[in-house]
Amino acid sequence: MVQIDESIGIALVGYGYWGPNIARNLYERPEFELLALCELDPDRAGAFARRFRGIAINSEFDKVLLDPAIEAVAIATPPRTHHALVRRALEAGKHVLVEKPLATISAQASDLIALASERALVLMPGHTFLYSPPVNKVRDLIRGGELGDEIYFVTSSRMNLGAYQADGVICDLAPHDLSILLYWLERPVSHVAATACTVFQDDVPETAFLTVSFEGGPTANVQISWLAPRKVRQMVVVGSARMVQYEDTASDDTVRVYDRGLDFSRPANYGEYTLTYRSGDMVAPKIEAAEPLSLELADFARAIRTGAEPRSTPALGLEIVRALEAAQESLANDGVPVALGNGNGNGSHRFGHRARSNGNGTGARVNGNGTVASHARSS
Repeated sequence: MVQIDESIGIALVGYGYWGPNIARNLYERPEFELLALCELDPDRAGAFARRFRGIAINSEFDKVLLDPAIEAVAIATPPRTHHALVRRALEAGKHVLVEKPLATISAQASDLIALASERALVLMPGHTFLYSPPVNKVRDLIRGGELGDEIYFVTSSRMNLGAYQADGVICDLAPHDLSILLYWLERPVSHVAATACTVFQDDVPETAFLTVSFEGGPTANVQISWLAPRKVRQMVVVGSARMVQYEDTASDDTVRVYDRGLDFSRPANYGEYTLTYRSGDMVAPKIEAAEPLSLELADFARAIRTGAEPRSTPALGLEIVRALEAAQESLANDGVPVALGNGNGNGSHRFGHRARSNGNGTGARVNGNGTVASHARSS
């Protein structure tokens, strides 16, 4: 049996926007030995070769999977390729880390989860923000009751200028917010309502507004956009005792806790309702710096070697895909809220289903001979 301190041979599939970050972290993490890249685009393959000399580059995915030294693969290709690539990797006996989202249809995500369980393999969706120290600080504050006995609501803004993706802004950016919200609130999504704005290409929205309701809990309003003058990654959690602001792009004080709000006094007699404004201190807790992707890969290695469940579970990945499906269904019905489990859990609404290669080399495809091409992805 392989010892826990032995490095894990791994291949990277796709060297687009996020691929170089994964490659660098795999190269640096002691738990892994980066053995190969699978990439069809010659320019990207060349960029990898110049940076990571001596590591094999192959355009045929099946040849990578036949290498017995490769125990795991990290897949960073467009979402519409995830199901086919992940399934082939699992069938070949490889552990899989696949970038968000797990799949484009909940039925496909369920299929991958069942196959990984049947083969006793680790399947881990790459929801990197779960490993962010500021995100974990906010979770600790919520779980520790620092914000109060009840969370009233959450607002989130995730905006920047570009990069335009054929699958639309919801597929591109919403998985980040959904993963954080599910991690913080520890409740399943009950309903999703979505509206969007499409400017340049039909059925490819650049801006969207999501209202996400959680079972027995709060509602979150999420704004995501590629058409913003500057990069914004901000979330505000309003609790019954305190409020917390998480701003990922801040140079310091990424988490701020505000002792502010309204105190409500129940009346002794009819008509005596009173509201008192409270404005106390702001506290910025100290947060140790760490690269979330590096921590994510360490968790992936731990799951492979020990059998422990990773923080980013397949069940979480499935819940996010189901929420994305509900958002797509809501968009198709003029923003009507869609209940998860009532009409959208059968895999009938593929988000980004109209996406296709645009002919300028930024599209992605999986060819019949097992080759794969990736494109630049926003994160």
